[in-house]
Amino acid sequence: MNSKGSGDKPGPSDAPKLHHVGFVVSSIQDSAESFFQALGASWDGKIIFDPVQKVRVSFFQGKNTADPLIELVEPGEPESPVSRFLERGGGLHHLCYEVANLDAHLVFCKSVGTLIIRQPVPAVAFDGRRIAWGISKKKLLLEFLERGPISR
Repeated sequence: MNSKGSGDKPGPSDAPKLHHVGFVVSSIQDSAESFFQALGASWDGKIIFDPVQKVRVSFFQGKNTADPLIELVEPGEPESPVSRFLERGGGLHHLCYEVANLDAHLVFCKSVGTLIIRQPVPAVAFDGRRIAWGISKKKLLLEFLERGPISR
């Protein structure tokens, strides 16, 4: 995330890895087939409800397993944080980076002007590993996932 010519700004505390790209849809079940066909991806059919985030999520893996996952996100209840985004049409929603030390990475994010909008919480879809959310200066929504013993 740190690039040449960035001056004396501190770099991230580790090597963040793009874990997944999130898309908001009205229905995972209704959207899944067109997504996995268009992407040449595989899908296990598993849809996970996260009561903390108030969403349902499902993941697709491309043929190259080194590529980031594709996540479909649908509102899990009317007060879901993605409901308003869906009302505006849905679509590409966020990038998720996996980081070794979530707390240290959030300190780095703040130092470069990323606004942390959701402090770390455990995520059902990632076996309780913590996630946090931020918005970059250029309005890019970012999710940060605490690296666990097994990296997807």
